[in-house]
Amino acid sequence: MHDVPMARPTLLLPCILAAASAVLSSPLFCDAHGKTSGKSADIVNGPLLTTKLNAKRTLIVGPNDEFKTIQSAIDAVPVGNYEWIIVHLRSGIYTEKVVIPETKPFIFVRGNGKGRTSVSYESASPHNAESATFAVHADNVVVFGLSFRNAARAGLPNNPEIRTVAAMVSGDKVAFYHCAFYSPHHTLYDHTGRHYYESCYIQGNIDFIFGGAQSIFQTTEIFVKPDRRTPILGSITAQDRKVEQDSGGFVFLKGKVYGVGEVYLGRANEAYSRVVFVNTYLSKTINPAGWTNYGYSGSTEHVTLGEFNCTGPGADASQRVPWSRQLTQADAAKFLTVDFIDGKDWLPAFY
Repeated sequence: MHDVPMARPTLLLPCILAAASAVLSSPLFCDAHGKTSGKSADIVNGPLLTTKLNAKRTLIVGPNDEFKTIQSAIDAVPVGNYEWIIVHLRSGIYTEKVVIPETKPFIFVRGNGKGRTSVSYESASPHNAESATFAVHADNVVVFGLSFRNAARAGLPNNPEIRTVAAMVSGDKVAFYHCAFYSPHHTLYDHTGRHYYESCYIQGNIDFIFGGAQSIFQTTEIFVKPDRRTPILGSITAQDRKVEQDSGGFVFLKGKVYGVGEVYLGRANEAYSRVVFVNTYLSKTINPAGWTNYGYSGSTEHVTLGEFNCTGPGADASQRVPWSRQLTQADAAKFLTVDFIDGKDWLPAFY
């Protein structure tokens, strides 16, 4: 079941695609000195992305189309698929849970903008994966112009049912462009794999970007909502890197953090947790300590929770916890380009 209040007839599809392409920006990548440079003015601008992916087939989802739900279109993709297939969503709100299984790679899910095309479902569970509104388990998936919302209420603090994930990403080589993620708790489960998020919006309050993935968040807005159920301050991130050999970590490049109330940039969650904010605007929403080890009893000797060249009132490092890091140019260098996620091998910008 889904509600699609703004569905468009099939003959308008080219117009929709053209309109979407007009408002999209090209990706920006930092150079070795932390400055941004455009890869190309036409990397991710509507039909051109389709050309780069060389998609052979398009499945259209809408009230008057062959596929009435997103999941039915995903189900129609052959097991073991090896060529890019577009799943294009008409504008509207799709009330359903969506799972892209491990056996169905090379899917490009495309909406008409995060303000016009939304996947929403009310689901709370003790388990992150079970609560997710949208889950990607396949490798080689691109998602564009969609919002994802878990509409469940947060419930009581420390209640095991409060897991309300908007999106879970456990496939490798997965990219989200111009997407939004909403949930009252544990918004984005960035579970495992190499991921890229560009020009996205992520909203939440407690550990709302969490998991063990190896990810770059480029020009992403993070909005903090207060959790009025508890006096304990939440954290934006909780990264699960357990050993030094693990390549995982969250890197935030040229984004913006703002909102209501107060929050930490992240918390030490494992012995080698790694989160870095680079060239990011930090509002007064950030607690002066910056980082916390709440709920973690292990050593912070090997965690990498740090900042480089950030601005704004929340970037004042004078009261940061002693085990956090203000990175030098040399320290930050390995986080400044898509090489951190081997992006030149798989991102559409480099096709």
